[in-house]
Amino acid sequence: MSLKDKIIADRVPQHIAIIMDGNGRWAKQQGQVRTFGHQEGVKAVKDVIEGAAEAGVKYVTLYTFSTENWKRPKYEVDALMELLVDSIHKETGTLLEKGIKLQTIGDMEALPKECKEQLQETINATSTCDKMTIILALSYSARWEIINAAKKIAEKVKKGELNLDDINEEVFNNQLCTANIPDPELLIRTSGELRISNYLLWQIAYSELYFSPKLWPDFNREDLFEAIIDYQHRERRFGFISEQLIPA
Repeated sequence: MSLKDKIIADRVPQHIAIIMDGNGRWAKQQGQVRTFGHQEGVKAVKDVIEGAAEAGVKYVTLYTFSTENWKRPKYEVDALMELLVDSIHKETGTLLEKGIKLQTIGDMEALPKECKEQLQETINATSTCDKMTIILALSYSARWEIINAAKKIAEKVKKGELNLDDINEEVFNNQLCTANIPDPELLIRTSGELRISNYLLWQIAYSELYFSPKLWPDFNREDLFEAIIDYQHRERRFGFISEQLIPA
């Protein structure tokens, strides 16, 4: 019996963010080069996305490539970009068939031309899909995003388009890459590392955190279901006490 049968349908997190960590270490354990781990990681992405759709999740944001990842050896960065383009090209038909929309967040201008073009083609092709949305965080950094949002707001104040006293959470949210995307209720990180790594720092203020010891290529839909079940056993209080959450 699949763990999916234990999931409470009306308590499924609508948005799950994932830090897909451990591809390189997984490859090393197999006696392979790091790029082999990234290739196998794509298989895990497909399985987890299918599992998320089965569970009724509406948004999945994947930490695909951080701004810090540009510091890696050029051969690995080039291989990652090539893998990204190839994977998106191959999966566009499947996304359309399953009604899955593709979006991106991050500094798209930093990506290679071919990568940007392929991404935009798939984004345009899937723009009317409404069953689930996959968001790729590419050349992404939460600190970059927050600073960028602050600059946009400062520019509006400078031009007289916004009053200083009118700046609030909603105004700030609307300047983030994730404007119009609900905050994730659940953040999953694989590989046993216990840190956030500059990922969605504003958006995960009240997210539940789930850390899996598995390296990303070994993480599958059953592991996702286990994380969802764990989430469903938690009490989300948002600053209140338990008694305040009980209906009168």
